[in-house]
Amino acid sequence: MSTLKLAIIGGGSTYTPELIDGFARLRDTLPIGEVVLIDPAADRLELIAGLARRIFAKQGHSARVSTATSVAGGVDGVDAVLLQLRVGGQATRNEDETWPLECGCVGQETTGAGGLAKALRTVPVVLDIAEHVRRANPEAWIIDFTNPVSIITRALQAAGHKAVGLCNVAIGFQRKFAQHLGVDPELIRLDHVGLNHLSWVRGVTVLDQPGAETGFEALPKLLADFGAEIAADVRLPLSLIRHLGVVPSYYLRYFYQHDVVVEELATSGSRAAEVAAIEQQLLRMYADPALDTKPELLGKRGGAFYSEAAVQLLAALLGTAGGSVQVVDTRNDGILPFLPDDAVIEVPAVVDQRGVRPLPQRPVEPRFAGLIAHVTAYEQLALRAAVAGGRARVFDALLAHPLVGQLELAEQLTDRLIAHNRAYLSWG
Repeated sequence: MSTLKLAIIGGGSTYTPELIDGFARLRDTLPIGEVVLIDPAADRLELIAGLARRIFAKQGHSARVSTATSVAGGVDGVDAVLLQLRVGGQATRNEDETWPLECGCVGQETTGAGGLAKALRTVPVVLDIAEHVRRANPEAWIIDFTNPVSIITRALQAAGHKAVGLCNVAIGFQRKFAQHLGVDPELIRLDHVGLNHLSWVRGVTVLDQPGAETGFEALPKLLADFGAEIAADVRLPLSLIRHLGVVPSYYLRYFYQHDVVVEELATSGSRAAEVAAIEQQLLRMYADPALDTKPELLGKRGGAFYSEAAVQLLAALLGTAGGSVQVVDTRNDGILPFLPDDAVIEVPAVVDQRGVRPLPQRPVEPRFAGLIAHVTAYEQLALRAAVAGGRARVFDALLAHPLVGQLELAEQLTDRLIAHNRAYLSWG
């Protein structure tokens, strides 16, 4: 079997060793010959590349690690590209998480006004990257892990790119539920429905064997026996989870307990500041030439099981493993009939060399469908603002967002968003 060439855009990220570790461990699933780390930050890039080479060597993997400071210089001949970039770095994330609080709104990098700011900065950059990839190899897959995943994946698909979004929320639930039930994670199949960072697990099937179509429903047992642990993981009241009869993703907390979260954030400080401190520790550790494994501290950075999810997705798309059912972010195409076809939804899909085909879904209850439709409309307007620019489009997106939705509030947030992001907005 021939080996693959992969590129990681944002290869200088402290996340990258998580990916490299997965590539090394799962070599039989995804045979890689070369990984190109692409990042404009040359100093960080060489630091991460050095650790990546040591991780591969430690595990006896022969893959080559190369670097490039420009996309055009790094994507030639790639089979797939993973996007994990952050335009403006942790400094802009810190702003996304703070200025919305001035208006009494959640400050968060993917939800609300902060998420819109990140989309406005990121979509034009990603679309430019994708054009370089298309010129280098029009058949290459683009895997987007960059937030906000739904909006960015929708932008890529609208521009005709072979793109699919990936998040670690579903695989995190799979692994935790398997641990609770004492079974292999490959036996857990989720009835997971919604959008990226706006999803609910409506069922948990324990399969009779990996890949089987039959099994037993375990969600009632999980809620009965492990409800307290699940509630703690998603930081929502157990009473709400039992009332809904589903497991909401952690991000539903921003909707179900918005004012509580705002109060917490106003006193606890931003997650960005915490992550920035962790990153500085990690970079010092990565500089140690004796380090040849991913450090335990990386688990506090976020992105747990990202490498396993990425390997599963890449192996199925590139044909180094058989097709499988995976939770991904992909085009709706009528799967959720109350959404536009070009909306990006997060549901289980059959993934193989022919592409991504979301599985049919049973009807979504109004108490979930209403919020899904509302956020999808916002995402459509957010994408329009990111592509075409203009204050009026930013205002439209914020006014349509379920966490904003008021004239005066939308006006204030629009002005603050533009002021804090003027350096990244060509029209600002």
